[in-house]
Amino acid sequence: MGNTSLMKTTTLGFQHVCVMYGGAVAVPIIVAHAIGLTQQQLVYLISFDLLACGVATLIQVIGGKHIGIKLPVLMAVSFIVVEPAIAIGKIYSITGVFGAVIVSGLIITLSAPLIGKLVKFFPPIVSGSVILIIGISLMPVAMNNAAGGANSPTFGEPKNLILAVFTLICFLIINTLFKGFIKVVSILLALIIGTVAASFFGLVDFSVFNEAKWLNIPRPFYFGAPTFQLSSIIAMTIISFIIAIESIGVFFALGEFTNKEIGENDVKKGLRAEGLGSFISGFFNSFNHSTFSQNVGLVLLTKVTQLKVLIAAGGILILLGLVPKVAALTTMIPAPVLGGAMVPMFGMLISAALKMISSENLSLPSNQLIIAVGVGIGIAIKGVPASFEQFPDTIRLIFGNGVVMGSLVLILLNVILNGINGPRHTDHVPSNANAMNMEQKAVSGDS
Repeated sequence: MGNTSLMKTTTLGFQHVCVMYGGAVAVPIIVAHAIGLTQQQLVYLISFDLLACGVATLIQVIGGKHIGIKLPVLMAVSFIVVEPAIAIGKIYSITGVFGAVIVSGLIITLSAPLIGKLVKFFPPIVSGSVILIIGISLMPVAMNNAAGGANSPTFGEPKNLILAVFTLICFLIINTLFKGFIKVVSILLALIIGTVAASFFGLVDFSVFNEAKWLNIPRPFYFGAPTFQLSSIIAMTIISFIIAIESIGVFFALGEFTNKEIGENDVKKGLRAEGLGSFISGFFNSFNHSTFSQNVGLVLLTKVTQLKVLIAAGGILILLGLVPKVAALTTMIPAPVLGGAMVPMFGMLISAALKMISSENLSLPSNQLIIAVGVGIGIAIKGVPASFEQFPDTIRLIFGNGVVMGSLVLILLNVILNGINGPRHTDHVPSNANAMNMEQKAVSGDS
């Protein structure tokens, strides 16, 4: 029974890894190509990235007395570090990027108590709306993958969309008709079935697995000793604060679902772990980490909230960083298959957001206005980020980020219209006892 439980936990952890893998490796791939790293250097960069993701996840989930949110979260490289990383890398090389990552991670770690005081500005009307912006903003990511993947030569071909729909249908059938453990891993099973189907269309590249090495030992400062420039540090620190604001909203979403009251101290510990993860990541040749929204969607979808599943995912990521041969298996999942699986996961974020928002009194004109303007601005900017191309880089990184600007507008409007002494999110935490019981039965295989 013990081995069975371990196998189920490992499988659930691997499901989390499959969900985040594409986004996690996208950052090093894009940055490497943009600043002229070799293919061999890219292989090492991806391995370092996976190792750092695993370490950061374990710090956040296991934590300690003064560190770690201890919620079912998975840490991965934030996509918003791409632009500043490329800008820094072109001027100061990759060592300048890692130097900025190290310092910015340290700053976030030390500033966590100050950032944690922002909790009172995130009642359900704000935190729910932030999650709504994140969920809606992620949908184009799913569609890009469903169509074949951004910049793919086969983008938009019918076979891509057919595979995406096929994967989505497989998920719906498995998730609806089965119970217990099979239902819980329905996303993973749909990915496997979709990948098998994609192989008949010639979309699965087996050469990636054949060419991968069996062992790759990451080592600190592989690319050379980090260098430190004030401009680079300022830019990456701003990005780190943006990531922190996004993570606060995610903490509240998971707290709501797991029936855990998230207070200032919890946010402080979560952000401290996030900063420490980035600090360590810089030493291991990787980038700033964030709480990955994709995996939050998976938690909401599967109702599996046990921390041991995320601990398993962290361990798997470390293994993938050490054994490229194993990591190559996850790269074989075609983009259309991944896109089809992303739709229900991201959709669950939207569903959770609406549940949080509905706990407020939506008959109040002030609440209606807060949602309308805050979410509207967030989605509008996310849809046309090029609107701020003419601004200086530092300003563009803030004003051109829909999630951040939406969050700032929501917070400001709530303070102006409702005041900071209005009902807090802790007054609206629903009972999720039934969901927790379902999760426990699912993990144990009971129907």
